[in-house]
Amino acid sequence: MYLTISVVIATHNSERLLVPTLAALVPGALAGLVSEVIIADMGSTDATAQIAEEAGCKFLQVTSKGAGLYAAAKAARAGWLMFLEPGTVPDAIWVDEVGRFIEAVQAAGTMKTKAAVFRRTTPIGSNLPLMREAICFIASLLAALPDPAQGLLVSKVLYDELGGHSAEQTDPERAMLRRVGRRRIVALRSGAVALSGAR
Repeated sequence: MYLTISVVIATHNSERLLVPTLAALVPGALAGLVSEVIIADMGSTDATAQIAEEAGCKFLQVTSKGAGLYAAAKAARAGWLMFLEPGTVPDAIWVDEVGRFIEAVQAAGTMKTKAAVFRRTTPIGSNLPLMREAICFIASLLAALPDPAQGLLVSKVLYDELGGHSAEQTDPERAMLRRVGRRRIVALRSGAVALSGAR
């Protein structure tokens, strides 16, 4: 249970961005790391539900992002939660990197004190990849909070202890990162690209 993750994605008319995110999760499923993907959908009228169904995801219809993320986390079976935004695409090494992080945290008994995010990278062909990565690096040195587009990997015990996502927050993902706190968050070597249209 504790060596697998439940991936949670909040959607709203996200068909275009959801496909590459789900495709990036396939290696994790094949490796046995990803046990389930839960889509918390806020009333999409496009093909989001069809894509989720064809990919074998659990699909929850929710009233707000915060409430949906919380409900999905509560329904998750795995001991670890990975929150991703539609359009966030982890790079090829993410499976091994996440697996090593979980094993190290569990071996050290720090499931309540450590969480992780992906390193923010830019799409190939972008005009400003070096500038964006430099800004992200400086932000990490200054202990700035990560962006929700970097995802969040957190144990269920820490998530529950912090009270989970709030239905009242206008930006529940950023609020959750604030509650986790910069001192608990490790930036993985594995990067993630936020595709155009994602945050």
